[in-house]
Order: sequence, then C-alpha cells, then structure tokens
Amino acid sequence: MSIHVVTVFGGTGFLGRRIVRHLRKHEFSVRIASRHPDRSRKLFGSDDPCLQSVEVDTRDERMVADVLAGTYAAVNAVSLYVERGRETFHSVHVEAAERVAAQAHRVGVERLAHVSGLGADAASPSHYIRKRGEGELAVKAAFTDAILIRPAVMFGPDDAFLTTMLALLRRLPIYPMFGHGRTRLQPAYVEDVAEAIARALQRTQTHAITFECGGPHVYSYEELLRALAREADLKRILIPLPFAAWRALAWIAELLPNPPVTRNQVELMQVDNVCSPGVPGFAELGISPHSVENMLEQTRASRGP
Repeated sequence: MSIHVVTVFGGTGFLGRRIVRHLRKHEFSVRIASRHPDRSRKLFGSDDPCLQSVEVDTRDERMVADVLAGTYAAVNAVSLYVERGRETFHSVHVEAAERVAAQAHRVGVERLAHVSGLGADAASPSHYIRKRGEGELAVKAAFTDAILIRPAVMFGPDDAFLTTMLALLRRLPIYPMFGHGRTRLQPAYVEDVAEAIARALQRTQTHAITFECGGPHVYSYEELLRALAREADLKRILIPLPFAAWRALAWIAELLPNPPVTRNQVELMQVDNVCSPGVPGFAELGISPHSVENMLEQTRASRGP
C-alpha cells in the first residue's frame, strides 16, 4: 500500500468527496481539510485509518501550513458559486487558492492539483470566470509545477445542474430557456473528474500541466434539455427567454436564502463551456468519460420498471 498522504481542501463538497474516495481507491492516505470536520466523519465514517479529518480555515495561513506538513500532494477543490458576506469569488478562488499553493510550496509538498473551471480567463468580462482565471495565475506563481484541472459543468446523482433541470422539466410543461438555448455545453460526469485528479497525481512527469475535463458530447443548451426530456419520456415545449429577463429574475431570487437562480449563473449561461482544442484531457489520463445519457440510463435501470 502507498504511504503517500494527500491533503484535500474542500473534501466534503460535490466533487471533493468523490476525490477522497478515488484517492483511497488508488491507495493514497487522505487528509480531509475542512471547516466542518464533522461532515467528513459523517460522509466517510471513522473506520478507515487512512482517512483523517482536520479542521482548517483556508483564510488562516498557519492552519493551512500545519495541515500540509508531511503531505506528499495536495488538492484544492474548494469552490464557491454564490457570494455571501466575506465569502467572495476573490477571497475563495484567488486569495485562498494562492494561500494553499504558497504554503504547499513552503512546506515541501511535491504535487499540487488545483481545481479551476473550463474557460478560466483573467480577462473575461464574467466576474466568476475572471476570478477563476486570476486564481490560476496566482497558483502558478506560487507553485510553479501546479497541475490545473478545468472541469466542464459537472453532473452526478446529487448535482445542482442536470438534476435541477430534470426536476423542473418534470414539473413544467412549458420550460423557459436561457436565451435561445444556443450556449454550448460539454457536461462531465463528476466521478470521471475525480478519477482524473487521482490519476494526474500519479503521473511520473512532474512539470506543470493543464487538463480540461469535458464529457464525450457537446450540446447546445436546447439540445441538452431535449435529451433530458427524451430520456425521461417527457414532451415539453421549450421557449426562449432573453438574458435580460433572467438577470432581473435572478436579482430578485438572490434575496432568498437559497436562490434557485443567481446573476452569476445567468452570466455563465451566456458563455460556451467546452474544452479547448489540443489541451490534454480525459484521453491523456486513460479515461473514457461517461455521457449524460449513460447516467440517465443507469438511474432509470436502478429504479426498475
């Protein structure tokens, strides 16, 4: 069994908890760094001696350095989609990301995988995408050989994207689309992304590299909705709704504790979310990604006739 220890920041999140499980499958010991270690104990139990839950606030440099001490590798899977108070895209995706990278370098961590997102660009007009891009630049400046992981929008049994879309399709006979439904998407199965991160840490090459992880199919937003409706045996009318109207609705929705749509999400739906030509991805890591249809078929089969 490998004695390598990997510290995972954000190890209780949608992607993070899968990363933990895939790292264990590859016989890494895992240190789960979280502000709420009780959540990781509930998720993973306390029977595995190779899993350790540690309370860490990524705003605290000393706590970050302490949890990284003695670590072979680190994964930063912390993410934020709705800004709240002190938790902003800049504080999480730039400042905290740089803090993790800088302390990883300082204490001698050999490998760092930083989870970003497709299209990350410090020059983007989108606030979210711009901060993802600035975060990548900060990480690379602090940890020269960092591995950047850029997943497409991810799906899985408990996601906040396809699951929500499917639930709304089941409820609404007339479904409002973002704009004219032309935005291109390349959804990636969350388990495939977690496996990609585990394999990226096992590569013999140690130089910096970026992996873009998109699924096997590119859809327009309308095509994706129709594919979901078809797999669920639903006949729905899809109508375009201008982005200006969505922004107004999102502004009102953000007054709620758990908004069903945010202005950031509306902004993101105006930008294509697909892999760049020539950038390494699943294939270079030996992974055949699952499609949206694969997951829906499995879900339907598990429910039975």
